[in-house]
Amino acid sequence: MKLVLATRNKGKIVELQRIIAEVMPEVELIGTDSFPNLDDVEETEDSFIGNALLKAHAVAKVTGLPAIADDSGLSVNALNGAPGIFSARYAGTHGDDLANLNKVLRDMAQVLDRSASFHCAAAFAKPDGFELFVEEKLLGRLTTTPIGESGFGYDPIFIPDGFEITTAQMDPALKDQISHRGMAFRALVPKVLNAL
Repeated sequence: MKLVLATRNKGKIVELQRIIAEVMPEVELIGTDSFPNLDDVEETEDSFIGNALLKAHAVAKVTGLPAIADDSGLSVNALNGAPGIFSARYAGTHGDDLANLNKVLRDMAQVLDRSASFHCAAAFAKPDGFELFVEEKLLGRLTTTPIGESGFGYDPIFIPDGFEITTAQMDPALKDQISHRGMAFRALVPKVLNAL
């Protein structure tokens, strides 16, 4: 059975393949780069769930295969929830992880309240319009400088509650176990199995 992962983000593809393979080893996961005729889906919704569903439906419709998508990001309390749904393009250019991370650190330079959370909405859609979704979040706090070489995105500046290391310092198995994306996809996968 084939499922399309509705993303071109290489770090996210590797992470999702690890998480999903644990629960659904019989499923072949295909990235959107396998479909040259598939344009990037513009994220026009105003919520993580809205954008995840938008991407899953668009990819399922074009490929004719069931699709899984997520929309995830960092929400910082002192920034009124920003970067939020704009996490991947917070600094202006989509997918520039370092620029986005540095902008958050600049915006937080004189701020004492470092509380933040990672959010993930995971969605599944079939070409016939059937859909499922879940949303999870991981609470934590921001560092003042990047620490760690693993992960991607905002991982080097995020310390989850209950830990003293950033998600960029964690080995992949630990990160998958506690992460917002890991929680969301582990919640979504049993529902997907029932729907296939």
